[in-house]
Amino acid sequence: MIRTPLRPLARVLKARASGQDPDQIEQENLRLRREVARDTARIRAEGRLLALALLFLSAFVVLGARMGLLAATTPLELSRGVLEDISGARADIVDRHGRVLATNLATHALYAETRRMVDPVRAAQELARIFPDIDGARMAERFTDKNRRFIWIRTRLSPEQMQAVHDIGEPGLLFGPREMRLYPNGRMAAHVLGGASFGQQGVRAAEVIGVAGVELFFEDRLRDLAQVDQPLQLSLDLTVQSAVTEVLEGGKRMLNARGATAVLMDVHTGEVISLVSLPDFDPNNRPPPPTEGEPADSPLFNRAVQGYYELGSVMKTFAVAQGLDSGRVTPGSIIDTRGPLTFGRFRIRDFRNYGPQLSVKDVMVKSSNIGTARIMQPIGATAQREFLDRFGFLEPMPLELAEAARARPLLPARWSELSVMTISYGHGLSTSPLALAAGYATLVNGGRRVTPTLLRQDQVQPGEQVIAPRTSDQIRLMLHQVVQEGTASFARIPGYPVGGKTGSADKPNPRGGGYKKDAVLATFASVFPAHEPRFVLVVTLDEPVDTTGPEPRRTAGWTAVPVSAEITRRVAPLLGLRPVSLDIANASFQQGH
Repeated sequence: MIRTPLRPLARVLKARASGQDPDQIEQENLRLRREVARDTARIRAEGRLLALALLFLSAFVVLGARMGLLAATTPLELSRGVLEDISGARADIVDRHGRVLATNLATHALYAETRRMVDPVRAAQELARIFPDIDGARMAERFTDKNRRFIWIRTRLSPEQMQAVHDIGEPGLLFGPREMRLYPNGRMAAHVLGGASFGQQGVRAAEVIGVAGVELFFEDRLRDLAQVDQPLQLSLDLTVQSAVTEVLEGGKRMLNARGATAVLMDVHTGEVISLVSLPDFDPNNRPPPPTEGEPADSPLFNRAVQGYYELGSVMKTFAVAQGLDSGRVTPGSIIDTRGPLTFGRFRIRDFRNYGPQLSVKDVMVKSSNIGTARIMQPIGATAQREFLDRFGFLEPMPLELAEAARARPLLPARWSELSVMTISYGHGLSTSPLALAAGYATLVNGGRRVTPTLLRQDQVQPGEQVIAPRTSDQIRLMLHQVVQEGTASFARIPGYPVGGKTGSADKPNPRGGGYKKDAVLATFASVFPAHEPRFVLVVTLDEPVDTTGPEPRRTAGWTAVPVSAEITRRVAPLLGLRPVSLDIANASFQQGH
């Protein structure tokens, strides 16, 4: 760069010749030089500022674009090299009064990252001490296997177990947060709730999915994020369920029964207030499905819903109801009960000789097989099938349980005249205790079809009129007379009039054909209060034996009836029923007729 001198000689000499001051030339050149330097510095500063502004603008654009992209996409979490989008949220399940039956609980899973482990052998030994089912030597082999980097150890931990693992001090043992399903009442209502398990699992979350019962039936509803804060309210009453379970367990144990079930239902709404099946299980630790033996012996088997049985004489009520409703008979009609009743090579007999004839009312009270068959003979197969179909006995019960849709009634291959007679007294057609309860509810509520439900109902949904109201009144009276005069005398409870029908059915032999010897399915279907029915209770015992007398007694009158009576005595006050005298009940029956 060539700089202009401040005192150029030519200009100085010319200035002196003309009488000017040469110093002014130097000052002017100095001023011009300073202006040029100032302009150069300003331009350089402006360039730097512009470069910095462009740099910051570019950074803000990149960051803003990235933030917008993240905000517009579903959050993803990187875990073990894969992307996870897992939600463990699940709505609570409560009883009809809002008491919790199932809820989610925050917990942790335990896993190991072997590359972080300091002393894997010691860690395996300590884990075997905390968890007795862990093989310390085998776990040590897994921890020291160089091909393994990640190992699941436990899908859920209790707070005590988590603290014990933490105290090991091993940095390679890590905890993953998640939610687990908790059933705070243990075994209570196990077959209704079913249970839940983990589905897709990640380090920081795990799906909670239903595996049976209402948990599986309402899977979409319970996992719906829009409804997860709204509990699913069932029709069950936890207090009543507890009382029924306690009495039924005692009866099963005392009578040495293989199994037992009880269904308590509102006769007007179809709400299932209590459903118990024994043996049962704890849904917090649901056992694996059985691989051998009879399915009914498994605690997972729901006898009330999945158990389709020949229930015996409890079905006579429907035969008598059809006879009354058709107008072919009245309660006072006389029926020929001379026996045995012969049909080809088959013989139909009564439990004891009831004489040559009985009224329709006494056919019910004394539970005559011959009398019931005689009532149904002129009605025929087509009408009987249509009648039972209107009660829902020929299709699976539409209950909100995953198991209900898979259980189907067993019907005769050919609905013959013999089938008409045997079905009339409970053999040849298999149905479930739940379907029986719904059928009895329809019989006594005025004749309107009842559909059972596990959801609380705010109002009655009237169903199809199956039988006439007068027929319903006549059946209620007969059921009450069975308790007062017939086979269910042990069902009498002071203050609570009960009506009902017993059934003692021989159990089929699944291996050799025919029926088992000394093996009975004892059932008692009852309604209370008998004069103004509010609830129906069905109790079924599998192979019960009463050994309090000189000889073993297996019939329902000695087994299922006393158990049912104790249940009714315990739950009637819980259901808000006030005691009434038998005279008031009888007066109500007389007024109804």
